[in-house]
Amino acid sequence: MQNKVSSIGVLMLDVSGLILTPNEKELLQRPCVGGVILFSRNYANPGQLRELVAAIKDCNGNLLVAVDQEGGRVQRFREPFLKLPALHDIGDIYEQDKERGIEVAKQCAWAMAAEVLHYGIDFSFAPVLDVYSNNSRVIKERAFAASAEQTGILGRAYIEGMHEAGMAATGKHFPGHGTVVADSHEELPVDGRPIEQIRELDIKAFAACIDSLDAIMPAHVIYPAVDSVCAGFSRVWLQTILREELGFDGVVFSDDLSMNAAHAAGSVTQRANLALSAGCDMVLVCNDPDSAVIVADWLEARNYPASSKLSRMLANPCAEISNLYSESKWLELSHTVSGISA
Repeated sequence: MQNKVSSIGVLMLDVSGLILTPNEKELLQRPCVGGVILFSRNYANPGQLRELVAAIKDCNGNLLVAVDQEGGRVQRFREPFLKLPALHDIGDIYEQDKERGIEVAKQCAWAMAAEVLHYGIDFSFAPVLDVYSNNSRVIKERAFAASAEQTGILGRAYIEGMHEAGMAATGKHFPGHGTVVADSHEELPVDGRPIEQIRELDIKAFAACIDSLDAIMPAHVIYPAVDSVCAGFSRVWLQTILREELGFDGVVFSDDLSMNAAHAAGSVTQRANLALSAGCDMVLVCNDPDSAVIVADWLEARNYPASSKLSRMLANPCAEISNLYSESKWLELSHTVSGISA
């Protein structure tokens, strides 16, 4: 993927509604702010979305604009956006017909990425590379499959589709959130398995995709066999295992520091400091505007440098994006994807 050379601030935050407020416009112009993640509350219709994204980019042309547009129950933009299947639906197709499953993974990824890019958004945080477990309250059908091998195969195909559209891919939630029951949005999950089991299942799925991923998002999960803090606050996970053992050299995003699982690490500035010190390149502070301002003040008081690495995440849309809805490829793929979601 083509990278644009520019430095980007290390804080990603959210905005409150369908248009930017004066305070939000001012905040987005601060040098430490490098990104905005959009939620369902930021979407009413395609025209409004395009205007909101343009207004965000007007504040700073280097701002990354992101979304969680996975499909299934995690899809922020809905009607008339294409209804995307959950990744586990793709996994079910693969179990019936491996060749078709791989092709469907690629097609769904291209369709998702192309439509998001069409509205000026840089990337969706995708794909989920956690393994499937029916016991998980937060992952479950968001995952392709229960096996590392199948997750890796479909993950690589999905990433290929994203790349063909011109979108960078982010694997989440390293080293694996799929087997724990607790929801890290609500509480702090602890995965008590020995490291050998984590390596043979969860890490193996990520390792299968590591050379094609542009970014990683670690889990707000503690794995006591490895470290006493969440993976996203752990130098062991992010430096020793992810960077050194797996050889990953891309971007690392924190998961949202406002999630309940992160609160055990202290104040929001303590959480940001832990994440950045552990090796995160960008920290997310969402659904808590006061905390986002506190982190912005904290970063600027320390003259925390912007990152040129983050420019890898800027969109590089393929030729079909500009006239997407009249493209024969879109018409064909949208029909295919809609059939899976029906």
